Amino acid sequence: MAKIQMTTPLVEMDGDEMTRIIWQYIKDELLNPFIDLKTEYYDLGLKYRDETRDKVTIEAAEAANRLGVAVKCATITPNDARVKEYDLHEMYRSPNGTIRGIMDGTIFRAPILVKGIKPHVWNWEKPITLARHSYGDVYRNTEIKVPGAGKAELVFTGEDGQEIRKTIFDFKAPGVIQGMHNLDGSIEGFARSCMNYALSVKQDLWFASKDTISKIYDGDFRDIFQRVYDEEFKDKFEAAGIEYFYTLIDDAVARVMRSKGGFVWACKNYDGDVMSDMMASACGSLAMMTSILVSPDGKYEYEAAHGTVQRHYYKHLKGEETSTNSVATIFAWSGALRKRGELDGIQELVDFADKLDKATLDTIEAGEMTGDLAAITTLTNVKKLSTLDFIKAIRKRLEA
Repeated sequence: MAKIQMTTPLVEMDGDEMTRIIWQYIKDELLNPFIDLKTEYYDLGLKYRDETRDKVTIEAAEAANRLGVAVKCATITPNDARVKEYDLHEMYRSPNGTIRGIMDGTIFRAPILVKGIKPHVWNWEKPITLARHSYGDVYRNTEIKVPGAGKAELVFTGEDGQEIRKTIFDFKAPGVIQGMHNLDGSIEGFARSCMNYALSVKQDLWFASKDTISKIYDGDFRDIFQRVYDEEFKDKFEAAGIEYFYTLIDDAVARVMRSKGGFVWACKNYDGDVMSDMMASACGSLAMMTSILVSPDGKYEYEAAHGTVQRHYYKHLKGEETSTNSVATIFAWSGALRKRGELDGIQELVDFADKLDKATLDTIEAGEMTGDLAAITTLTNVKKLSTLDFIKAIRKRLEA
């Protein structure tokens, strides 16, 4: 069988630990046998990021902006333990945060629903799409470990030399300080992306933050969303029969748990990170959620919403069998290939992506799945498969 030909490469961002192993399995079993795969490869594994002092992450994000479509493996954001484990030169920032800062845009995350895996929240009848702002906040923060007594101040010096100065805290003992920022232009892009997406799927849009406490920072988000809605989207939403509203993040969480689903929930960067993991777990598994970064000028990066599955990786290194769920990583590849096919006018590539998704879900619905799903499925006569055997089972259906 002739392989499907590509014209423009994907930006391929390799990652860490067990997901790096899965990444290669997917290429070997599900992609290379069927596609003349063209990628511009960047190794975002922690060792190589350290060798390049994280320059490779910046190069990968710039390549995504240049080529328009990227697919990314899960990566490690190092903490103190990781710095020691990998003997790093420094504690590098989140690679996702770096990429999102360069590409900007909005992250849309939605659970992958499949027969036999019922949401833990029984009243959720439709997927809830998490729209997560991809710039700033804690992911672009500056931190200080306060050594002892002293005065901490927040200072802004304008280009004209004018200063705005506020006291953060008068420390009497050691502590910590964190400074965050955001940009009105990025928040506006976030609001437009969310509203355009809600219109495209004809679903209500919620936006939630904590403006009662963060009156200026979160208040800025609230005001910009409302202005963009009033000036650009109000008539469109009314014509489509959908609603936009703002609420507090704690109120939104309570309402989400009682809802039937079927709406878009816009969150700030950190809130969206946490809530999307909650959503994925409640719908079955962290490995059952898509994650797409869409920039304001229509560039796309597809990834899994979960981490590098460190525990399974250590088992793999010992030669022990693992049963790691690869669905979200498969859907990242299929999403990127589908978008590349759409942009380049290659219908065969679009059709292949659709078939790959279907083969993956058909495998689970036939009772062949990884351990995380086998533990919660309502299907009977389930066969728990190893990491590689699950991918090989998908290949059989894909070939058929």
